[in-house]
Amino acid sequence: MQDVTIRPATADDAALIHQYIVELAIYEKAEHEVKASVEEIRASLFGEQSTTRALICQIAGEPVGYAVYFFNYSTWLGKHGLYLEDLYISPKHRGTGAGKALLKHLAQIAVERGCGRFEWSVLDWNEPAIQFYRSIGARPQDEWVGYRLAGDALVEFATR
Repeated sequence: MQDVTIRPATADDAALIHQYIVELAIYEKAEHEVKASVEEIRASLFGEQSTTRALICQIAGEPVGYAVYFFNYSTWLGKHGLYLEDLYISPKHRGTGAGKALLKHLAQIAVERGCGRFEWSVLDWNEPAIQFYRSIGARPQDEWVGYRLAGDALVEFATR
């Protein structure tokens, strides 16, 4: 493993995070779905009301990826959980151990905070990620189906 370091992101990282968000969306064949601007990333991740956190992963001081996460809650466990929204390592740095280091760092945060779970989602066609997650002991939650209200459907439901 190369000299991988992980640090908390700051508002000064908003443009870098936005760049990584776009790169991740391109990889996931969803670039057209990225609506957030750099300023919106800065405000939503680093604003006073934010409950979301971000990390920057570096190799030899050079940024190579990021993670965005937040804490959720399990009523069944009576504990918080850590939910990983995004994890991205730039293509030329994959296979260096950076992704594993970032996931391990997040797992350590979850353990330190007394979380009962560390969860994330992966696209069903992303076989490299699925195999990587399985290699660290993560298992899919096949019995749960995610649902989403967004955009006009969210507004319409909330206001009718």
